[in-house]
Amino acid sequence: MKQRRKNLLKYAQKIGCDTLVTFEPENLFYMTGFWGEAIGLLEKNGKTTIIAPELEVGRAKGESQDCDVITAERGTGLISSLIEKIKKNQVCTDCQNYSTMMSLKKSIPKIKSSTEPFYNSRIIKDEKEIQILKKASKIIDEMFDICSKTMKVGQKESELQTILMVYAMEQQMFDTGYKSTLNPLIIAGGPNGALPHAQVSQRKFKKGDLVVTDLTLRYKGYVSDATRTFAVGKISTQVNEAYEIVKESQKLGLKAVKPNANCKDVDSACRKYIEENNYGQYFIHSTGHGIGLEVHELPTVSYQSEIKLKENMAITVEPGIYIKNKFGIRIEDSLIVRNQPIVMHKFTKDLVTI
Repeated sequence: MKQRRKNLLKYAQKIGCDTLVTFEPENLFYMTGFWGEAIGLLEKNGKTTIIAPELEVGRAKGESQDCDVITAERGTGLISSLIEKIKKNQVCTDCQNYSTMMSLKKSIPKIKSSTEPFYNSRIIKDEKEIQILKKASKIIDEMFDICSKTMKVGQKESELQTILMVYAMEQQMFDTGYKSTLNPLIIAGGPNGALPHAQVSQRKFKKGDLVVTDLTLRYKGYVSDATRTFAVGKISTQVNEAYEIVKESQKLGLKAVKPNANCKDVDSACRKYIEENNYGQYFIHSTGHGIGLEVHELPTVSYQSEIKLKENMAITVEPGIYIKNKFGIRIEDSLIVRNQPIVMHKFTKDLVTI
């Protein structure tokens, strides 16, 4: 935790600040070890304070590391307590609330809004974070194995999701709370698979379906993300060929991952192969993204990215092909950037036919 705080202050100083204030639970957790409703404060001498309402104080004291915990009334009470401590400081905050930010600016003239210190610190994972991600990925592999044993013709997407989430929660793995979906998982059979972010439905699996199974779950705060595409019964030669193209594309993408490589070159390695095989128009999203305390965080692995990979970044590589109203195919791994990348998922990428 000391090293994390040093890194946070280092990046704060680069934008002219000596104090960091976080309202976001991911950044609060990264800074203090506590995930909850509170404000986190990190001062230039390394002193770390949590300002929390009474209902969160017990957990804040029990779960945080080397923090002072101050009790304050929700809402304006929290803000007043914060202002009292930092009104003379040069402050950077991740506050996203307009009215709160305006209130802070009235009392703290030198405050600025920026997520840079937080994301720049979080982008490189420490050994503890890597071990948690590895464990999370192992549990997801076990869930893919459950898919191979329980998926069947006539089963609803929602029924498979229930089976998988029961197992996940037994392993202390939970929904990420990702705001753009109503479901914890993506389980998309047949034509639903052509929607990269399909909502889980009551549709039943049919013979000849491909089923895109994207498992994105949180373990001890950290998110692992992997996708496998299963076949239910015999599929056509064309669909099988498309699957093999995605599989080879993903292999080329993984091979391109190494320290100092450009993120856009990883995207290009995947995309070029799919384009050469005449499916380029059907690869409709970026090749990957960073993972950590959020589902999608830096770096972005896309043709637009200007970021270079660094050792111990955690990213996904997930090319896909999506044919409207017919089928979708995606193969995705989470990995740690090294000279020999640590691919954290071991479940086969050969097409598993149910």
